[in-house]
Amino acid sequence: MNNSVRNTARLLGAGLRALLVLTVVCGVVYPLVVTGVAQAAFHDKANGSEVRSHGKVVGSSLLGQRYDKGKDKEGNPVPDLRFFQPRPSAGLGSNKTNGVNTQYDLQVSGASNLGATNTDLVKAVQERKKWVAETYGVAESKVPADSVTSSGSGLDPHISPEYAELQAARVAKENHLPAAKVRELVKEHVDGRILGFMGEPRVNVLELNIGLKDLVEGRG
Repeated sequence: MNNSVRNTARLLGAGLRALLVLTVVCGVVYPLVVTGVAQAAFHDKANGSEVRSHGKVVGSSLLGQRYDKGKDKEGNPVPDLRFFQPRPSAGLGSNKTNGVNTQYDLQVSGASNLGATNTDLVKAVQERKKWVAETYGVAESKVPADSVTSSGSGLDPHISPEYAELQAARVAKENHLPAAKVRELVKEHVDGRILGFMGEPRVNVLELNIGLKDLVEGRG
């Protein structure tokens, strides 16, 4: 009986010591080392790829955001056309002013999971295409695909150079700027393919709008 008690006590003691050591190593030392390495070697990415404008954090280069001037009587967001607009976010729904681009909620990341023949998707894309064509003065056949469809995450911060260029004339008019200057601004913010061959050329909407704001304020 005494041997049994001693063996049990020994096992409990060994277990508690292992728990203490593993807690310190895995719960304190390891996180501190990983955090230290991340801050030293990948400071920007470790802190969320923050985008700053004149010393103030205004967003992340990895996440899209909306540019609205309020909501209409039905509660739908109304785009502020002084700024370049992002592609639609996930979450489809009827919206007369902005088609399917109704969310950009960071807690709702994902695609709509609707098939290409789904009637709700077809209707939403048609509404969005009509809105883009009327807003920016082009034929519906000239509307870029990314202006009417959301990304897989629904939070894509980029649009195609074609969609940015499509918006340039209207953005210039809304801000009383020469259209040529705004188009040049778009060209300056086009990022090429990764390593020259992966992906497609793209424009980060947040960074483009920061450049636009500087241009409007005479800083660009």
